Amino acid sequence: MKREETRRQRYDKKLKTAKRYPISLCAINFRIDDNLGYLLRSAACFGAERLYVIGHVPERSSIKASSGSLIDYVEIEKFKNPSEFLTQMEIEGIQVVSAELVEGARSLCSYDFNFSRPVCLVVGNEQTGVPPEIIQRSEVLYIDMPGVGYCLNTSQAANILLYEAITQYERNQALVAQSDRATDF
Repeated sequence: MKREETRRQRYDKKLKTAKRYPISLCAINFRIDDNLGYLLRSAACFGAERLYVIGHVPERSSIKASSGSLIDYVEIEKFKNPSEFLTQMEIEGIQVVSAELVEGARSLCSYDFNFSRPVCLVVGNEQTGVPPEIIQRSEVLYIDMPGVGYCLNTSQAANILLYEAITQYERNQALVAQSDRATDF
């Protein structure tokens, strides 16, 4: 069976009702271009506001397929280094939350996101992780992994963080709406 609409037409149609959340992703100089494409896809599918990239942004043609052709639906903002990124987050009042396996990191399972201001979820380079400068100036989380493995692909980790953040945001919004209805009586 042949589809009547192109992928782009289906995306454009869904764009009219798509949600956007005060949540963004940040990637740090990925070695594998497809990982950035996967992050773009996740950002578009989950309604993230934008994707920040510290370092290299690959050519559009090299990430279009892995982004599911969603590259045009997510704003990409590039930074030269972590310091430039952190300064911009401070100026915009965005809370930085990093995923990293370091001492002092908190379990995502027991973490409550604070949505009093926008949130940026940071995932590190595939080999070097999140730079210490960002770790020192962010909330740091790890994803519980009860199996034999202990480290996910960076784009997979971003998906889990993004899903949990969106889930908590929706839950918080429902509680606020319920509270507002209760006070209307």
